[in-house]
Amino acid sequence: MRIVVALGGNALLHRGERPDAAVQQANIDRVANAIAALAQEHEIVVTHGNGPQIGLLAVESADDPALSAPYPLDLLGAQTQGLIGSLLARTLHNALPGRRIAALVTHTLVRADDPGFDHPTKFVGQVYPRAVARALARERGWHIAEDTKGWRRVVASPVPERVVEADTIHELLSNGTLVICAGGGGVPVTTDDDTGALSGAEAVIDKDLTAALLAEELRADFLLILTDVPNVYAGYGTPDQRPVLDATPAELRKGGFPDGSMGPKSEAAARFVERTGGLAAIGALDAAYEIVHGRSGTLVRPDLTVG
Repeated sequence: MRIVVALGGNALLHRGERPDAAVQQANIDRVANAIAALAQEHEIVVTHGNGPQIGLLAVESADDPALSAPYPLDLLGAQTQGLIGSLLARTLHNALPGRRIAALVTHTLVRADDPGFDHPTKFVGQVYPRAVARALARERGWHIAEDTKGWRRVVASPVPERVVEADTIHELLSNGTLVICAGGGGVPVTTDDDTGALSGAEAVIDKDLTAALLAEELRADFLLILTDVPNVYAGYGTPDQRPVLDATPAELRKGGFPDGSMGPKSEAAARFVERTGGLAAIGALDAAYEIVHGRSGTLVRPDLTVG
């Protein structure tokens, strides 16, 4: 079975943790164990988030006196793909001796006129108190919004249209390679209608939506979205909270999940199932093997109703 595994940013850096390299390495050790168990039986593509990492790089770039202007988000996204891809590749190499592992810097095509450029929604970087966030917004021209734990920077997040390197990823998979790609949703690029030339875009694409698109392009059988909760919850955070163990795309969309957390994950799962007839699931990193084998997580399946 061909599985696209989408790792949440919290799989690499938990909320409140210092963004030190050693901390991320320790978390990635857990990631490798979860993926290695699946890789013994299946073809695996790994995608990953980059919200904390790209936020850190953006702050460092803005504060660097040697620069006349901060680095654009597309190049910072490429840096995070290299950083996280290297950590994942080395750790998976150790966990899967003899297995071909490749970390690929990947570009994702977006439309230059996507309305997401005018309405930033994607959270990046650390959480700030409201007053600090407002001061940074004034000083640096940031957009800010309230997250579940405080205030964070938000950036443009256009809809992914195509993964530029999808054919290359397909060839690598066909040769038995475990591929790490589309980190942070991929480096956002637009294309010239006349020449086909690519240009970077000031944005961060949602990694779950890119993972769903890539899974579709690769004709994957299963989209596995891993996060820090065991499954999707209806009424999350309320006295009526209950786990959702099984849902169709339509049922999942009725949950009204927030954009900053479960919303993109549920939408990505729903899109993949609708467009391919395959299966998707959302659940906890440590239960990856159990989720694929139907013993944990929220399974998203096609509507089997016969008209």
